[in-house]
Amino acid sequence: MRELADEREETRERLVVIGEIAAEVAHELRNVLQIISASAYVARQDVDRGDATAAKPHVVKIEKHTRIAHAIVDDLMGLARGEPLQSEPILLVDAIAVARDDLAEAAAWDDTFEPRGIRLRAHPGLLARMFHVLYENAIHASAPRVPTIVTRARIESGRVVIEVADDGPGVPEAIAARIFEPLVTARAGGTGLGLSLARRIAMAHAGAITLLDPVASPGATPPGATFRVELPGSG
Repeated sequence: MRELADEREETRERLVVIGEIAAEVAHELRNVLQIISASAYVARQDVDRGDATAAKPHVVKIEKHTRIAHAIVDDLMGLARGEPLQSEPILLVDAIAVARDDLAEAAAWDDTFEPRGIRLRAHPGLLARMFHVLYENAIHASAPRVPTIVTRARIESGRVVIEVADDGPGVPEAIAARIFEPLVTARAGGTGLGLSLARRIAMAHAGAITLLDPVASPGATPPGATFRVELPGSG
């Protein structure tokens, strides 16, 4: 009976994980589909005017984000199934650049990487997705004001430490301890899935992500929020 109960509990936990990942996939796809829909609308207007040349960049954007949508499904469902990560040596600055590529809103960036060429072994798509979540949350938390987002990266005892700090309103104390749980959010209309996904990605890389206490976050302008990510280095 004990073995049966343990098996049922394991199955229940796995279904919970799959449900959370499915919700995260839907959340991530919604953003991509909005871009595809907008690009298709503009391209159609250009075609209707007989201006195929003007429509071409919008078609290219549709193709690009269709590939991104497929990658989101493949990467996140692989995460849900517990498949080994397809990791490779990458430059941290490259992952950060990809993470910022399609942010709809603006931000002022303040970066320090010591050394500049920090490398780590990671899944490129998932790593970029994790930082995209942090940047997108910082931007939305400060809206409509354009935030300053500080990214500091360094190597400590063979681990890569990255801190992402913003000068927004900070995380309310009432939810700070649960901020990485699914469906926990301080933003009206938010899903509370992004940071849950970020934590899952960090853990899949044998890393961790934490929300620092504002007192211990010298990189941010109070109150702000600072997230600390620790990941294994490439060596």
